[in-house]
Amino acid sequence: MSVPDVVRKQIRQQLSSLADELGWMSLPLTEKRKLYEDWTRDPKYGGTLAKYIDKGQVRVYLKDTILKDYTRAAGADPSRPLRLLKIPPDVAVAQTYIKPHGRRLDDGRIICWGRASDWKLVLMAMHERSSSSKNAVPYAAILDKATGKFADAGVRRMVEDAATKLTVQKLLWL
Repeated sequence: MSVPDVVRKQIRQQLSSLADELGWMSLPLTEKRKLYEDWTRDPKYGGTLAKYIDKGQVRVYLKDTILKDYTRAAGADPSRPLRLLKIPPDVAVAQTYIKPHGRRLDDGRIICWGRASDWKLVLMAMHERSSSSKNAVPYAAILDKATGKFADAGVRRMVEDAATKLTVQKLLWL
């Protein structure tokens, strides 16, 4: 048996609202794990889902089906990267990218953003995207959640060196 669309949509809407309130995108993994457990035990979420799927799969369903879409959509929002780069929000966009998220602006500048732990993917995607279009320029890479080893100056220098070699004009750490 699978979760009916109406139930899935209702739970997705409710948890998306909660995630917005909680600042989901900046919560540490330990807090997210605790919330998944709480929601799994909550009759409103886990109890409802357990009527349609195996009780042991409820947490996985919440994480991989309900919140994964939320996270993907929130990460795709270009407003923060554009604001950080002082680019107007109504700038003309020639192409939109996912995995990792990015934009090619009408003037050829390519902007790409993702987690600091995905720095290789972000930088190589910029290189590939700028190579595939005549007037494209690898303008800016924004690396988010730059904590742990990515707060270390030596690691940052190594990543910045790679960005320079790939002709990325700006690299921002968040």
